[in-house]
Amino acid sequence: MFGRTVATVVSVLAFGLTAAGCSSHSGDARVGVKAMVITMFDPEAKPWVDNQKWTHEISVPGVRTPVRCNDSGMCMMVTDEGKVDAALSVSAVLASPKLDLDKAYFITAGIAGTPPDVGTLGFAAWARRIVDVDLGHHILPQDDPSVPLGYLPLGDMDKPVTQEYELDARLVDAVYRNTKEVALADDPSLAAVRAAYPGQAGHDKPFVTECDTATGDNFWSGAVSSAQTAYIVGMQTGGQGHYCTSQMEDNATAGALARAGKLNRYVDLRTASNFDQPASGGSVTDMLKGNYAGFTISVENAYRVGLAAANYLIQHPDLN
Repeated sequence: MFGRTVATVVSVLAFGLTAAGCSSHSGDARVGVKAMVITMFDPEAKPWVDNQKWTHEISVPGVRTPVRCNDSGMCMMVTDEGKVDAALSVSAVLASPKLDLDKAYFITAGIAGTPPDVGTLGFAAWARRIVDVDLGHHILPQDDPSVPLGYLPLGDMDKPVTQEYELDARLVDAVYRNTKEVALADDPSLAAVRAAYPGQAGHDKPFVTECDTATGDNFWSGAVSSAQTAYIVGMQTGGQGHYCTSQMEDNATAGALARAGKLNRYVDLRTASNFDQPASGGSVTDMLKGNYAGFTISVENAYRVGLAAANYLIQHPDLN
């Protein structure tokens, strides 16, 4: 699963997310929201802050940065990382009396890891299903080698409703169809990185697709961990799910929206900053400690595809 580097943290501290031209929102009138873009940390938010003209900044108690909105009805928020922060931040925004979310769509636009035989650096994936791969019984092989891939699911009586969400297929398909031709950023230097993975055959540049995403607070990397994630996604979706991105927030975001009755207004975009395992002969530990080669293009592509989706949904308010 993807991680953050020291350099990234420094850039976040220096960033500050200050948008020129914004005015703080005051008064009793609620800001009408047509599309709420959900980012998870400051570098994901930066292209939105820098490239869009925001006319309102709405402070929401419990959310670190203000919600930014423009006059077209597009807004953008930052949840902070991990399931707890995502659930609390999205719930706080949903409860804010300053925002009119009755007709809003919600769009996660963030980065992820990907298995090298499914995705590639910078590719963009709209989730059909979102699966929490933390929930369940995780067993080390040395403790019980008979457990397939070290995972036993919770019993049906114990399975949380937050473990697996299937998003509205009509909405996901519509957003995919209207973003699949977006011009994606790439970096010629990534050709050598991709070439180190045999599974990258035919994946010489980023693309837009639909597949399924795995949520976990645990940072991991490695072929066995990737296989376990694919196994859990398949198990929790009755064999229908196909793991293609890993991230840390989306079951929490979906859970908060579901409790508010808004899950059918939610689409989930992730772009790949890194592979979920090193190339043959590489070190898992070194990979977790290192920089992610596709970070820059993944952030840019989350913005490009996410923006196209937001504009489309603003123009089509009655898809659901």
